Amino acid sequence: MKEMAQREREASSNYINRDLSWIEFNWRVLEEAQDADTPLLERVKFLAIVSSNLDEFMSVRVAGVKDQIKAGYVKKDFTGYTPAGLFKRIMKRSAKMVAEQYKSYRDVTRQLAKEGILFTDYEDLNMNQRKAMDSYYHEIVFPVLTPMAVDQSRPFPLVHTQAVYLAVVLMKEGDDPEDEPYFAIVQVPSNLSRCIEVPARSNSKKHEFVLLEDLIEQHIHTLFSGYTPISVHGFRLTRNADLTLNEEGAEDLLEEIEKELRRRRWGSPVRLEVQKGIHPYALTVLQDEFEIMDNIFEIDGPLDLTYFMKLAGTLKGYEQLRYKPVEAAYPHELADTEDIFNKLKHQDVLLYHPYESFDAVTDFICQAAYDSQVLAIKMTLYRVSGNSPLIQALASAAESGKQVTVVVELKARFDEERNIAWARKLEQAGCHVVYGLVGLKTHAKITLVVRQEQDGLRRYVHVGTGNYNDSTARLYTDVGLFTSHMIIGEDASALFNEVTGYSAPHNWKAFGVAPTDLKDKLFEKIRREAQHALEGKPAHIIAKLNSLSNQQMVEELYEASKAGVKIDLIIRGVCCLRPGVPGLSENIQVISIVDRFLEHSRILYFQNDQEPEVYISSADWMTRNLTRRIELICPVFDKHLQETLIRILELSLGDNVKARLLQSSGLYSRIVNEKKPLRSQFEAMKIKSWKKKPQHQEV
Repeated sequence: MKEMAQREREASSNYINRDLSWIEFNWRVLEEAQDADTPLLERVKFLAIVSSNLDEFMSVRVAGVKDQIKAGYVKKDFTGYTPAGLFKRIMKRSAKMVAEQYKSYRDVTRQLAKEGILFTDYEDLNMNQRKAMDSYYHEIVFPVLTPMAVDQSRPFPLVHTQAVYLAVVLMKEGDDPEDEPYFAIVQVPSNLSRCIEVPARSNSKKHEFVLLEDLIEQHIHTLFSGYTPISVHGFRLTRNADLTLNEEGAEDLLEEIEKELRRRRWGSPVRLEVQKGIHPYALTVLQDEFEIMDNIFEIDGPLDLTYFMKLAGTLKGYEQLRYKPVEAAYPHELADTEDIFNKLKHQDVLLYHPYESFDAVTDFICQAAYDSQVLAIKMTLYRVSGNSPLIQALASAAESGKQVTVVVELKARFDEERNIAWARKLEQAGCHVVYGLVGLKTHAKITLVVRQEQDGLRRYVHVGTGNYNDSTARLYTDVGLFTSHMIIGEDASALFNEVTGYSAPHNWKAFGVAPTDLKDKLFEKIRREAQHALEGKPAHIIAKLNSLSNQQMVEELYEASKAGVKIDLIIRGVCCLRPGVPGLSENIQVISIVDRFLEHSRILYFQNDQEPEVYISSADWMTRNLTRRIELICPVFDKHLQETLIRILELSLGDNVKARLLQSSGLYSRIVNEKKPLRSQFEAMKIKSWKKKPQHQEV
């Protein structure tokens, strides 16, 4: 009853709180781990993703709420929550989700055991297996461990964020049991595998694993001679991970970020996870040290399930427990040519990842790097894979004398260290490396190639919705456009000039660019649809995004709905808009798709009185994207490619297997209808058959 009353209070607002909406998104991820139709090792991965998502949420979003509370901020946000009230609600929903996650963990591990993949307690190993584990501990693990006592002469050591530790309560031999016990911690080494495979039993094909922390606990006495361990339980601390940069005063932004990364290790405690049954004395010591009383999770199982991701990825065999591999098609428009530029001179090409190979993007940049007619390459890099071939291509281009400019976003959260390394490597090769504009993240995904041809200079452009990352391009759905369209090329040049030099705001002919005019352009298009609806003309907006949380944008959509515009929103994650409210949003439908691949493409459709406009975008409709980042939307002029993008939108809107419908209550429900089952991501795998000749119903 209390839960229902809370829901009714929340629904009285015209807006859904951003952080509570995010928790509902992570619930949808958890549902994939619970779905019996999802292959078992894929369910394991989804459990890991739930943990990884929650870690980032706690270290950034919840940390920010706690900072507001600490500062005495009591004003309500536009969704009606004070920081204190929101924190209380977040904790309640998160605790419930974590309990459900570990219930799913126990179910999944039971299913794994049936398939011959077992997590075994040390006590249940046979003699030979114990010998092997004892040897592994003494030869590999023990030399790495450092027991750290905590007493008057030895202060509490630095506890690293999101690392797993053991809290050890000890008694000295001969001490009175009523005396205060001794306390120490031991870090579980993060550079050793959490899952240690045990030698197989005779005549058994089963794979058995022991967790590293369980093995250490079994041998904890080896670290404390002369003392008796009376309790050993795991704990894990999450710290505030947001960087606070003084970009205005920083002489060198790269060095400033390196300093902040070091300070991140000392971020204020946000969340404490402890193993169920932890000794009361140990819990008291941890609470006192971290000064944390109100965000403690008691975990009934192993801490930090992100280790499941590596296990599922490296376990040999068991292909029947995984999704079948997707054979990414090389785009047919480029497959029959060795000269990408000659092809793009005559036609635009659209890519749809991961169904089409990212190799086409790599080939485009590599050809530009080694083409003697190419004079300049300009590119933005936000998140790059660990062994990206693009970095080497750009370095080679610079070394051969080409003008290579790379805008590297050093402030890409949790990728700062990797991006610093790439920036230094590119600078050493002779690239012009730019760190963007003060106070703004460069989130646009664009490459410009300037080429000398017989009829003069020609610009070739690639614009994408996803990062230049060949690894995530196999896991995320994204779209990218290759074009040599003159207007797009001119805008691309102007964009790089603004980011790298001193330029007055450009009068964009094709692009919409944040933070200057993107929001206004979007408002203008939404209002145009509203005007068409008021005039009795067909009016329709479809937006496929990761998140929608900007209050002004929500209000513009409400006004369009009231005018009679049909609005279909495909929002994977956070959505602050409340659909289906009479007199406000009854013409708005919101769905979310969580499936095998992370839905990441951002596609916009405006019916525009039967003259449709279709855009791809780097930006979600969040305040940070519209006001504090360099973002862009790019039109797709080619009618054939517009049809392809509309087809992608239709597949999402027609999904009745993995799509969930957002209710006005803020909860999501699975779509139930009698139509033939349609799973959009699986239908998209048939891209070879529908991309050449797109056919669609009237949207």
